Amino acid sequence: MKTLIASALVATAALTGAASAATATAAPAQKELQQLVPGTNLSGLTDAELISVVQTVDDLDNASQKAAVAKALIETLN
Repeated sequence: MKTLIASALVATAALTGAASAATATAAPAQKELQQLVPGTNLSGLTDAELISVVQTVDDLDNASQKAAVAKALIETLN
């Protein structure tokens, strides 16, 4: 199940690659994730994965949901 979620996330990033590159880069995405889930190891994620995680959690409404989903995705992708 985790692999399926991770694969879907990466596929979404690939499909939106050009648009993502224009509006988001890995540095701001990494900074946002570090603020959202402090102490999380992001070193194993690619730029596309970092951006995808941020784009995924941006659609959620509350901070606790964003943190929980971000943490789960990061752990799956790492």
